[in-house]
Amino acid sequence: MGYAGYAPGNRVADKLTPFQQALRSLPLDKAQESLELIEKLTRNVVRNPGEEKFRRINLSNPKISAAITDVPFAVDVMREMGWVRDADALLLPPSVHLVHEMEVVGIIEAKDHYKKEEESERRRQMVARKGVSAEKDAVLQQMEADRKEKEAEGPVVHGSVAKQLCDGPNIMRASDLGIGQSAGG
Repeated sequence: MGYAGYAPGNRVADKLTPFQQALRSLPLDKAQESLELIEKLTRNVVRNPGEEKFRRINLSNPKISAAITDVPFAVDVMREMGWVRDADALLLPPSVHLVHEMEVVGIIEAKDHYKKEEESERRRQMVARKGVSAEKDAVLQQMEADRKEKEAEGPVVHGSVAKQLCDGPNIMRASDLGIGQSAGG
């Protein structure tokens, strides 16, 4: 069978790695912006692993500061990938090699996770704004009262009112019309 009894496409949830946990600890309102920048920085290192300029991130840069330094847990994400803090910069040691399949794909999956979370949050807020209307509440209460009333009456038992059909003159069969009989020809 090959799928251990599961339909193709269904995956059993695995435990999150420390990197995935760090990625999912970002605040919801800042996550997409931070992940976009982290993904760009990571792709630069993956594409050019020997370039020193991509292995150093200046944390005092306004764009970096807004998306990483000032966002809770964003520096922790970078550290989980192997970046080391040095004064006002993050450095990636030469011994650390970032891999597209691990880091970049992990960031992309985290971005998808946050998109779903944002949509769920929008739905929760919409439901909270609408609240339960008085009319809907009244209908639900009436339905509950009707259900209890029917339960109190007990099960419905009635005798059959259908007439018993027999071989009387009002029964016509296909053979009476000559259907299904051989003409012998």
